[in-house]
Formats: sequence, C-alpha cells, structure tokens
Amino acid sequence: MTYEIEIGRGKRGRRAYSLDDVAIVPSRRARDPKDVSVSWQTDAYNFETPVIAAPMDSVMSPATAIAMGKLGGLGVLNLEGLWTRYEDPQPLLDEIVGLGQENFSPAATRRMQEIYDAPVQAELITSRLAEIREAGVTVAGSLTPQRTQEFYKTVLAAGVDIFVIRGTTVSAEHVSREHEPLNLKQFIYELDVPVIVGGAAGYTPALHLMRTGAAGVLVGFGGGATTTTRRALGIHSPMASAISDVAAARRDYMDESGGRYVHVIADGGMGYSGDIVKAVAMGADAVMLGSALARAEEAPGRGWHWGTEAYHAELPRGDRVKVGTVGPLQEVLHGPSHHTDGTSNLIGALRRSMATTGYSDLKEFQRCEVVLSPLQGRA
Repeated sequence: MTYEIEIGRGKRGRRAYSLDDVAIVPSRRARDPKDVSVSWQTDAYNFETPVIAAPMDSVMSPATAIAMGKLGGLGVLNLEGLWTRYEDPQPLLDEIVGLGQENFSPAATRRMQEIYDAPVQAELITSRLAEIREAGVTVAGSLTPQRTQEFYKTVLAAGVDIFVIRGTTVSAEHVSREHEPLNLKQFIYELDVPVIVGGAAGYTPALHLMRTGAAGVLVGFGGGATTTTRRALGIHSPMASAISDVAAARRDYMDESGGRYVHVIADGGMGYSGDIVKAVAMGADAVMLGSALARAEEAPGRGWHWGTEAYHAELPRGDRVKVGTVGPLQEVLHGPSHHTDGTSNLIGALRRSMATTGYSDLKEFQRCEVVLSPLQGRA
C-alpha cells in the first residue's frame, strides 16, 4: 500500500496529516476520570503528568522549572538562554516583553539578536542547575547540537538528571566543518544520564536516533506557535503523521533491540488540550509544551512567547507572539478551569478524554480509534 500522490509529472509526495485533521472516536465502556493514570516514566524518573516544559526563555526559568517539577511534570531549562548569559536576566526579559505590540517586528528581532549575542557562561549553567537541584525536583537542561560538545561536561558536572539535545532537526551525527562532529551514538554511550534528542519528523531519522541509545526522541521541530520555519525554510512536519511514523519506528526498534523501549515525545504545535490528547492517541508517551505553558501567570514571558529561532544571528525564523495569560501554572495544568477553549486544566482534559473512550493509562490510550476529520480552523 502506498500513500503517495502525484503532485506533478515529475514529483510524487506522501499525504500527511496534522493533529487538526484527526479526531478520536469513543468505542469502549466509559470510565471515571479519577480512575485514569496519566503518569509516565523515563529511565529511573517517574512523572505524574506526561508534560515536559519546552526549553524556551518565555516559558522556563529556574523558578518555573521548579514549579513544574512540584506539579508532577518536567521543566527543561534552556542552557543557551538568558539565564546562562546574564547574572540578572530580568531586565532583559522585561525589555523583550516591552518591544511593541506587534507579533512580527524587524526592530524587535534585531534587538533580540543583540540581547542574545552575549556569551553563554559556564559558571551560570552550574549555578542555575544547582538552584533547581536544591529544590528537590528532577533537573533537566537543554543544549543545541552545535553547543553540546562545548558545554556538556559543565552540564554533567552540575548534576543534571536528564540531558536534552534539541534543535530544529537533529540527526544521529551532526557534521560541521568548523567544529568537531557530534557523534550521538558515541556521545550517549559515554554518558551516565538519560538523553532526550530531537527533533525528528520521520520513521528513518527517528530510528537512527533510537539506535544511538537515546532514552527519548522529540517529534517535530518545536516552537509551533512561534516558528516561521515553514515560510523561511520550506520545512514542515504535520504532527499526526509524524508522531505515528516515529511510534512505528519505536515498535520496530523494540524488535530490533530485543525489547528496549524509547519514549516518543511530541514537540510543537500543541497549544490546546485537545492537541495533547490527539498527540498521545497517535502514539506519543509525553508532550513537550511551549505556548500552552507560556500562558501561565508565572511564565517569564508574561503572556509573550518566543523560541530560539526568533533570535538566530543569521537567519531568524521565529516570531515573538502574544499568547496571553489564562491563570496560574497550577490552573493551566490541573485546573479548575474557567476557560472553554482548551487553554487550562490540560491534564484534566486528557484524563476525561481517556475516561470517555474507556482507557485507563497512556499506553492503552495509544490504541484508541481515530478517524480523519479535516477542519478549516478549530471548532
């Protein structure tokens, strides 16, 4: 069976679907939402909720990473962000928030490039991770493939529990003429901590990442609400198909490796609770959220949201966007909700969807029935 269609006489392409294109169909006896488990475990670390906070300065500070941990999730600090470039980043955060009311502004982009031009300081990586560790929650930090070789020893020495390597797209070997190539298989083999890597958007690249020994693979390119990668680079990954493809790679890798399970983590384009539900239904074990958590009152961006793509020195391909504020982080994750649009009580919505369709845990829910139901916009 092939899903390719003819685009023109000289090119064929595979049809792919976004999360908006699929819908979940109840087909079993309903359950009480209180009887549903949404916990997940990677390596030795167990989490009550399948939510990882994206390493974006508008979402994560040491304080919000600690808050995420205490609420049952995992906060990942961007180790190339403002918190590791400046001793006191608050005035810079305030300035970025105040850079006008437009979602797109060349002047704002130029100023952000200037702000992020300051060098990353190894001693600040150490002190920020130490602050999170002192709170007694799981410590996670993120580097891009380009900076991993430079700072990973500092990160490990600081006592990180989970190491995240996150980029627009990450391959098993990152090649550079100017820097020593990053061979992920060798790199991960030499580490004593679980490593989550991504993004990957297809079966083959995900399978290659799983073979490196990664504990988890990020699916997608992240920054769904802020990225302009599709317009700037022509690269896009419809998430429903991408998650399903990577889940198939996980299944085949389990057979190949004799049972080793690699977690599939959907990353990007999940700003509402329904998106999270459908990501798990398509095969994700957990989700990495940016804009959904940027709406929390505690978020450093105070209702504004931006990713690492927004301040790239040579080719910025992300906007600083207004997402607004809906309530405290507790309310955003666990409710009670006062919003009807899927922006708060994200975990409560996941529980209710699982209960309505008759599934008791996340692994069971990955087998739920779905249909194609393309929508023009949200409904």
